[in-house]
Amino acid sequence: MRAALAALLPSPAFAACPVELATYRDIDGVAELEFRPTGQSAAVTNSFRLIVGETVMDGMVMWSAEVARPNGIVGRDCPVGDATGEELEACTLWQGVIYTVDKQGAVGLLPAEGTPAPPTLILSDLAHALRLSPAFGENGFDRLPQDVFTMSGCQE
Repeated sequence: MRAALAALLPSPAFAACPVELATYRDIDGVAELEFRPTGQSAAVTNSFRLIVGETVMDGMVMWSAEVARPNGIVGRDCPVGDATGEELEACTLWQGVIYTVDKQGAVGLLPAEGTPAPPTLILSDLAHALRLSPAFGENGFDRLPQDVFTMSGCQE
């Protein structure tokens, strides 16, 4: 069991990487997730891109107030600026909590920017949601990523 968990964990060389510069790859190598600095947003705590083949999707994380959870959202071709709820719903491909797994195997929640990047992320039910999305198939990607991503680098 420990050997299997160790295989999922990235190199210790990435230990000092802040979450906003971390890059991840799903365990099958189908997708990449690249965090980027969010800037001065009051609501968005993390921003990222999810890349599957040639398809690039934008992601963001907003913590809920009622029950504190990092709610991730992945969208494609979403309008910029003022948008209606219907417009945002139409371009949203996945929504869910982003979990982390540390070096000891403890499960936690995605931290905000300015903290060390966790070695492993779990985007719960990502593959299922993308399979049902318009980004999958004829004009989009044809392979689905796993829900588990391991740290693959740090953008310096």
